[in-house]
Amino acid sequence: MDESARKLSAAQSSHGVAGDHGRHAHPAAAGAQRGGVVPPNLMEPIEDVEVRGHIIDSLILPKILDIITGAGGAFRIKNISIGQARNDVSYALVEVRADTEERLNDILAAIADHGAVRTTQTDCELVVADIAGAFPEGFYSTTNQRTEVRLDGHWREVARQEMDCGVVVDDEGIPHCLAMTDVKVGERIVCGHSGVRVIPQERSIERHGFEFMNSAVSTEKPKGTAIREIARELVRTKRTGGKTLIVGGPAIIHTGSGEHLCRLIRAGYVDKLFAGNALATHDIEQSLFGTSLGVRLDEGISVEAGHEHHLRAINRIRRLGGIRQAVESGVLTSGIMFECVKHDVEFLLAGSIRDDGPLPDVITDTLEAQRAMRDRIRDVTFCLMIATTLHSVAVGNLLPAWVKVVCVDINPSTVIKLNDRGSFQTVGLVTDVEPFLRALTQDVDELSAAKL
Repeated sequence: MDESARKLSAAQSSHGVAGDHGRHAHPAAAGAQRGGVVPPNLMEPIEDVEVRGHIIDSLILPKILDIITGAGGAFRIKNISIGQARNDVSYALVEVRADTEERLNDILAAIADHGAVRTTQTDCELVVADIAGAFPEGFYSTTNQRTEVRLDGHWREVARQEMDCGVVVDDEGIPHCLAMTDVKVGERIVCGHSGVRVIPQERSIERHGFEFMNSAVSTEKPKGTAIREIARELVRTKRTGGKTLIVGGPAIIHTGSGEHLCRLIRAGYVDKLFAGNALATHDIEQSLFGTSLGVRLDEGISVEAGHEHHLRAINRIRRLGGIRQAVESGVLTSGIMFECVKHDVEFLLAGSIRDDGPLPDVITDTLEAQRAMRDRIRDVTFCLMIATTLHSVAVGNLLPAWVKVVCVDINPSTVIKLNDRGSFQTVGLVTDVEPFLRALTQDVDELSAAKL
């Protein structure tokens, strides 16, 4: 049992657990700093915070207590009520203390991101932006979790939730996330943590198949079971009217997996595709020349002057004006990009500094590509990332915490990077692309036929 769990266990055993209904106050439950009980100091800065939800089984409360003590503060659980049934929420009233006002404010800011809300309710502070492309000093920095701000005495949900942004309140009083580069002079920006509360993403009450994947990234997870559950999610998303986003890398083409993805597109399981110049280029190269990076995928051998094929593919598409024009003119007749055009799958190609060409459809301005991605993920409910570190991290930064994300890569560091960046909802499968997509399409076909 870790330190936070021991503290919580001690508080519960000393002061009991509330019943099914309502809450009842308890005496001082625990106050820990450096392992010992800290007697209240009347001169210490003190603030009460409330935490609600599935704070025990989601380990939210223990995490908050760890942050308090780890930052040099102390706590006292003044009131705790623990839900007894699966659907019951829990509640804790925690007194937070620190030796200085500055340290207390730092602690309150840190635990606010985990759902701890001050009981002294005030409206959020709004500061008018004075410089385009920059927030006022002390702006509130967002997470990818549901957030509300208090305006005119009422809590309002922040729209377009995204991590590493600020919150702007528009002329109609609607708060929404805003990227730093999009700030305009005169906009009202939320500053500080007062009047802001975060609703942490909790475990699903209905256990879907992703539970088995929620362990640490490992090459030893049962691949067959994992792929079956991903297939089930694809089928479920289509049947419920959700939107599936595929974020793909060029390894899909290099490994000969393109046709598997084409099958999913034709069957209606892909609504959007985000990729870079490389995936589209080598997909078109394969369609026009039968090679990828100059290698014939059916024979695994390099062809004469094959290293020129991707450049010639790019040039041909540029001469035609774009991928859609190539399809409509009959030049491009197969491949992932062909299927996207034929089946109205929205695609977005974001470039990088190392791109050849690039294709005319590629957005070469990084900020414009980011804005385009941001606009097109609003209705995404499931995201499958396949063999691309750069674009997976970029999309992971934009997605809110309630969107299910699966990352499939032969390199476990891709998933680790996503989690380190804050995309904690991402679950990973470490495997090669071709066997994964082959098994996935088979499972999708079986589940679809069985109507499961």
